[in-house]
Amino acid sequence: MVTCLYVARLWKHTQVLIKRKAWRTKPIKQVVTYEDQTAVNSALTKLSSLPPIVTPTEITRLKSSLRDAALGKAFLLQGGDCAELFSYCADSPIDAKIKLRLQMSLVLIWGSNKPVIRIGRIAGQYAKPRSSPTEVLDGKEVPSFRGDILNGYDPELRRVVPERLVSAYFHSATTLNYMRGQLASGIADLHNPLDWELGHVRDEELQTKYTQIVQSISDSLRFMKTVGADTAGQLQTVDLYTSHEGLVLEYEESLTRKLKHPVGYQPSQPSSDGKGWYNTSAHFLWIGDRTRQLDGGHVEYFRGIENPIGIKVGPSMKSDELVVLLETVNPNREIGKVTLITRYGADKVESLLGEHIEVVKASGHIVVWQCDPMHGQVIRPR
Repeated sequence: MVTCLYVARLWKHTQVLIKRKAWRTKPIKQVVTYEDQTAVNSALTKLSSLPPIVTPTEITRLKSSLRDAALGKAFLLQGGDCAELFSYCADSPIDAKIKLRLQMSLVLIWGSNKPVIRIGRIAGQYAKPRSSPTEVLDGKEVPSFRGDILNGYDPELRRVVPERLVSAYFHSATTLNYMRGQLASGIADLHNPLDWELGHVRDEELQTKYTQIVQSISDSLRFMKTVGADTAGQLQTVDLYTSHEGLVLEYEESLTRKLKHPVGYQPSQPSSDGKGWYNTSAHFLWIGDRTRQLDGGHVEYFRGIENPIGIKVGPSMKSDELVVLLETVNPNREIGKVTLITRYGADKVESLLGEHIEVVKASGHIVVWQCDPMHGQVIRPR
């Protein structure tokens, strides 16, 4: 009996591993070539043993908020570095990014009269997709910079080093730990919005407009306090979620855990053990425009996690392909699961966005529509 029970458990564990690693059977874009596989295995084993960076409760809370955004009840604000560097893991840069998101969300709340969901490209945006595996610097061909998670920006540090995978984990965890501490200590307190500073804004007219908004909010808060309606506890902190592109799948797999669903959460695909696969490296991850192939490893991986996900939609995305992609990653049409991040480029957005919106509406999928105003604006040298 004991032997049979052991075999049954071993078989079940094997099935779980097969499901989690299914992406490895698919073709991969932006593949990483490591010279020392033993060092890679050691790094991934270490990552698999480390605690989660984020929790299922936080992940599902974000998904619930994104449902509101998809239904037009909230506004999504996401921002941060194109490629985060390990050196950005310091108090001053992190404080500046927190304050900037607070300032932007304050203006959006004031103008739209809707809640704002704040997501930072922070605490994990260490991988960078590249059009070519190599580049020419000073007449010499060198490997392209793939982000601090894989190699260094300095041309002499371009060799892929597996130990950087573990370093990425600790920089992510440290950054998020500091963010949580600052938010818990009142950095987001709406009673002191002028403490967020405006040193990065050089336009005096914009500074004046922002100061007027802050003054109006401060007057309202003073009135609420005077009449005994100051809900101070609700105004001292905010939710600020983390995100990054899920590019290096071996890293993401190592931080993907089968964990118990939070109380009250209704998964789109219930399991007999009340658990689901959560990527615990970030609250929100997205598939890049270069890795969204329907038969590719990235789509295969993303369709299996509970996290809300983003999909970059560029000018090469065909309308029928977009619908099939949505059916693949979100077959149960869970509202709040998918955010479509458009990055067409200024010269193509008018001709492409409307058609994509219409085909998604016709498909029955309800998604969050988000604009990426930075990427896709490439001017190539002749």
